Amino acid sequence: MLKELSIRNFAIIDDLQVRFEAGLTVLSGETGAGKSIIINAVNLILGSRASTDMIRTGADAAEIEALFDSGPESPAGRTAKDAGYEAADGLLVRRVISRTEGSRAYVNGRLATLQILASVTENLASISGQHAHQGLLKEDQHLLVLDRFAGLLPLREEVSARYHDLLPQLRHLADLKTRQARQSELTELLQFQQREIAAAAPRPGEDRELEEERLRLKNAGALYETVERGIEALYGESGSAAERLTQVRRDLEKMARFDAVLRGSSEACAEIAYRVEDVVAALRAYLKSLDLDAGRLEAVEERLDLLNRLKRKYGGSLPAVQAKLDQSTADLASIENIAAEIAAVQARLVERHARMAQQARALSRQRRAAAKRFTTQVSQELSSLKMSGTRFGVELTLVPAAADTDPLLSVDGSAVSDSGIDRAVFTIAPNVGEALKPLAAIASGGELSRVVLALKSILADTESVGTIVFDEVDAGIGGAVAEVVGQKLADLARHHQVVCITHLPQIAKFGDHHFRISKRVAEGRTRTLITRLAPEARTREMARMLGGERITRVTLEHAKELLQK
Repeated sequence: MLKELSIRNFAIIDDLQVRFEAGLTVLSGETGAGKSIIINAVNLILGSRASTDMIRTGADAAEIEALFDSGPESPAGRTAKDAGYEAADGLLVRRVISRTEGSRAYVNGRLATLQILASVTENLASISGQHAHQGLLKEDQHLLVLDRFAGLLPLREEVSARYHDLLPQLRHLADLKTRQARQSELTELLQFQQREIAAAAPRPGEDRELEEERLRLKNAGALYETVERGIEALYGESGSAAERLTQVRRDLEKMARFDAVLRGSSEACAEIAYRVEDVVAALRAYLKSLDLDAGRLEAVEERLDLLNRLKRKYGGSLPAVQAKLDQSTADLASIENIAAEIAAVQARLVERHARMAQQARALSRQRRAAAKRFTTQVSQELSSLKMSGTRFGVELTLVPAAADTDPLLSVDGSAVSDSGIDRAVFTIAPNVGEALKPLAAIASGGELSRVVLALKSILADTESVGTIVFDEVDAGIGGAVAEVVGQKLADLARHHQVVCITHLPQIAKFGDHHFRISKRVAEGRTRTLITRLAPEARTREMARMLGGERITRVTLEHAKELLQK
C-alpha cells in the first residue's frame, strides 16, 4: 500500500506531500490543475524514464519519493531482497532528476537501475489509463493472470520446478557429451603415447649409461692403444717399470746388510711391484672387455636417439617420460567412465521429462477450461460497466518447438518453459462488428480503464499488486454508467488500495477519502496544491463537480444527496 507521496520541483509542483490510506481515495480538481502531473510522478516511481523537461522552471532538480507499506515476505519485499535491498520497514522509492547529473533511482536509500526499480515496484502499484504503466496490458502477464483466476498457480509452480530441474541436468549432459567428443580424439592420442613409451621401455638412468658407452665406443681405438702401451711400459719388454723396480728392490736388500734403514725402502719397492702387477692385470682385463664392434656404436646411437625424442616430447627427462605414461593410463581409465555417466544422466532426464510432460499437459487442459470461464466472467463485468457490445476473448495457443529445440524441452511438439507449453493473449473488440484485437491495442483510455477495472474486479482476490491507480476511468461515460463504475471501484477497494482520478461526482461519492487538486498563482509562479477534504469541503467540491465553479444551493443539496446514498 502507498502510504506517502512527496513531490518537489516537478512541473508546476514546488513542494507537495500526501498521506494515503487504505480503501478508495478520490482525486478531483479543475482541468489543468495538475492531476496528470501526479500520475506522471507515480509513473516515475514505477520505473518510467525521466526527462529534464519535467524539472520545475528555476530549479536544478526534481525529486519524487514514495513510501510503500510492504513487508519482507510480500512479493515486492522478496523481489527487493533478491536484488539486495532489505524491506523490513517498508520500501522507500526515490527518483531524482537533475539538469546536470541526469536521472537517478533509489530503493531504501541505495542506488538502483530502472530495471531493478521496475521489478521491485511491479507488485507495489499499477496505473490504468491510456498511457498506463499497467501489468495487465503486458502479454507476457496474461497467462499468469489466467492461472491466478483458475487457481492453477500451484500446478504452474510444479511445472516450473520440473523445468528448472531439467535445465542444469541438460547442461551437465551437454558438457559430458562435449568432453566425450573431445576425448575420443584424446583417447587416440593417449593410446598412442602409451604404446610409444611402453614400446621403448626406458630404464631409469639408461640414457646416462648409454652416453658413457657411446663415448667409450667412439674412442675405443685410442683407448686400446694407450692401455696396451701402458701394459708394455709397466710389465713388458726389457727396461719396464716392473723389471726396474725388481732390480732396485734387490740392490736395496743387499745394502740393508750394512744399514737396516734401507730395509723399509726395499719392502716398499716390493709392495709397489705387486701394485704394478695388479694394475697390469686390470689393464689386460680392460683390453679383453673393450668392444671394438662398429655395429654396437650404431645401436647405442639409435637407442639414444629414441630416448632423446621421448624426453623432448614428454618432459625432458626419463622420469618425466615415465610420469607421462602413468598419467596416460589414468586418463584412459577416466575416459572409459564417461559413457556410463552419460547413460545414467540420460536415464534420469527421461524420467524427469516424463513427469514434467504429464504436469504440463494437465496444466494446459485446465487452462483451456478456465479460459472459457474467464471469458464469460469478463464479458459479464464489461456488460455491467455499460460495455455490453464489447467482446472479450482469450487466445490460448501452444508454443511450437523450434527445429533445434532439445526433445527433452518439448512436449508433444510444443516448447516447454517455466510457465508450461501455452501462450495466452487477451483480445477485445470494443465495438460491434470489429474483429478481436490484442488488449494492448485499445486506443481509448476510458475503455481501457473500464476493461482493466473489469479484470481487476474478477481478480480482486488473487491480484498481488497493492495499489491500483485509475486515470481516465470516467472518460466517455456518465450518469448510470458512472454509478456502476464507482460501485466497482468501491468493491475493488475492499481488496486493494485504490486511487481514482475522476471528474464525475457519481464516482467520487464512493470514495473513502477525497483530495482536491488545485493550482494557485502567487508571486508570478503557478503552484499545484492538494488538499484532504473535510465533510463540508467535500460537499462543496462535489457541488462544483456537479455544476461548475458557480456553486448554488441546488448543487449543494444535490451533492449532499449523492454523499448520503
